[in-house]
Amino acid sequence: IKFGKELESIGRGTFYRCKSLERITLPLKDGIITADNTFQWCKKLVHVDLVEGEVLRDTIDALILDEWRNDMNVEIGAINQILPITSAGDDTDDVGGKAQAVQSWISSVLHKIIQYKAQHRRYLNEAATTLQLDLPNDIVNKNVLPYLELPSYT
Repeated sequence: IKFGKELESIGRGTFYRCKSLERITLPLKDGIITADNTFQWCKKLVHVDLVEGEVLRDTIDALILDEWRNDMNVEIGAINQILPITSAGDDTDDVGGKAQAVQSWISSVLHKIIQYKAQHRRYLNEAATTLQLDLPNDIVNKNVLPYLELPSYT
């Protein structure tokens, strides 16, 4: 199932007993999964993609440090390692952990990309300040700064 970036939330029991659900594409939004039983009985759900995947990959590729890029790539792939071994729940009060796993993962990806973008911007501002001291402002503003911005995934 592929959702668009306009999706605001997925509520209680939305995919309850959807035994054929294997893969889902969601927007990168904190709080999009609103209930712990959203994927109860979805035993085959093992893969989550992000709507913003391509733009997010462009943003990650543009980060200054390899360490940041590597960390983000590991984080984005983590959900597909976690879901196959996460319980889907049963008919009792056990709702499973897939919804919580997806929501925690989305929060973690968002937190990390925001943190790395802020650090990236800080480094670029320091570099721009150095350039502005050495070059005329119009050259820096027109020919350097526009190329230093990260792609936006939102």
